[in-house]
This record gives sequence, C-alpha cells and structure tokens, in this order.
Amino acid sequence: MTFDALLNSAAQRLQLAGSPSPRVDAEVLMEFAAGRSRTWLYTWGDSECPTWEHARFDALVAARAQGQPVAYLTGEREFWGLPLATSPTTLIPRPDTETLVEAALARAGAPTGRLLDLGTGTGAIALAFASERPQWHVVGADIRPEAVALAAHNARTLVITNATFLVSDWFASLAAAPNGDAFDIIVSNPPYIAADDPHLGQGDVRFEPRSALVAEADGMADLLHLITQAKAYLTPGGWLALEHGYQQAPNVRQALEKAGYRSVESVEDMGGHERVTLGHLE
Repeated sequence: MTFDALLNSAAQRLQLAGSPSPRVDAEVLMEFAAGRSRTWLYTWGDSECPTWEHARFDALVAARAQGQPVAYLTGEREFWGLPLATSPTTLIPRPDTETLVEAALARAGAPTGRLLDLGTGTGAIALAFASERPQWHVVGADIRPEAVALAAHNARTLVITNATFLVSDWFASLAAAPNGDAFDIIVSNPPYIAADDPHLGQGDVRFEPRSALVAEADGMADLLHLITQAKAYLTPGGWLALEHGYQQAPNVRQALEKAGYRSVESVEDMGGHERVTLGHLE
C-alpha cells in the first residue's frame, strides 16, 4: 500500500472518530512512524510503505482514534518554534499559551533580569522566554519531579543554558525577597478549570493530568493564591502575568487590583479571547 493511500485512509478514519484535524494528525503520525519528513511524503507519497512502518502507523492511528493525544503518541510538540519532548505527566503545550510568552517579552525591557515560571510542566514558557532573552536568568518550578526532569531534558536538548528548573509547590522552595529570591517577572499557566467543567471530558484534555487542569473555587483558587503570594517574590516594579480561562479575565483583573497591582490589563489570544492578565508592583 502506498503512503498516499495509507494517509487518505487514516484521515478518513480519524475524521469519523472525531479528530478536529484528521489529515494533519495522520501526516504527523506517519512522519513519526516512518521517520520521513512531510516534504518526503508529499514528494514520494506514491511509494510503497514498508510492512513494519505500515504496522507501526496503523497502531498509532488506532490509538489516536481512541482519543490519545498526538503529542503523547509521538512524544513531542512544537511550541514557540521549539521542539519539546512531552509526557502524559505534563500538559501539552498549546499555541494560546504563546500569548503569555509574548506578554512577558513585551515587559522584559532591561537587558538582564530574572523570570520565574511556576507550574512549568515541559518547560515550554520558560524555555521560549529564555531562548529570546539569553542574558536573563530563567527559573522554572513544578511540584512534580517528573515534570522538572522533563523540562531540564528539554533545556539540554535545545542547548538553552540560561534556564534552570526545580521542584517546588508554587513558591514553597523559594525564599521571599528582599533577602531571598526576587524576580522581575513571574509567569504561570496554573490549573484554572472548574471541576464540573464539561470540557474535561472532551478531546486531548481527557488524557492530561487532572492536577494540572482543575482548581477549586470554580477554577480560581490557584490564580488567587499566586496573586497573593507573588508580591513577596517580585522586585519593585516587577510584573505578574497569568494565563486563565476565556471567561475569567474580569475576576483576575479584580483580584490583581484588589491586591495592589498597577497597570492591570488583559491580553487576547489568537482566537480573540482574553487569555492572559497581568499587572505590576510599584
């Protein structure tokens, strides 16, 4: 069977299974299964697919048809142009989160500084920022040791040397300023989904770690905790930037203003939803 025929069949199967991007899913899985580039598949798609590659591809397509995320099946997802290793122990990096990186970069005006990424997961946010600001020191923290190990692996693979990672339950392993750790920017994509949100039973989210998705108080508990605690770890004038759900921006703005942050504003993601809210200390 040719590569083209296999891809067409797989795309049809994934479409019937409810994949939002069946053709792209099929092509990514074939790249991984056959070890061939997308360009090769487009150019030589009429070639016969070897039996072992066919079998491997079929197994991946079957898993995807059952809902398994492509990023977990291939063990990789691109974020900010960086190829990142992924794992079922961490969230899958998503394009909307690049809004948080953009917001942080826009406020990193000084040639040097320190940024803290809380709940770093794969290290996506920390490594994206570090790749753009090599003179800054970036720290990524996560409560899960396996996530910290994965983020450190990604840093080594990408040869990003200005980012370090540590195990911490939010700020627990850090010492508060002025005698301890002080950061010019603190960012986080914390859990912000309510426990009864129907989206938890849909798509890739079904397979991602619930602890990285769900927060108490209708999804606001961790956001409010970070808003309160971050003040002790920010430099004067330092920024706190938080990703949140598309309906939570008014509540996050209100909480930041109540806590004494200034210049509070929300930033829209690519879909036009208020995805990131931030403010700074005086």
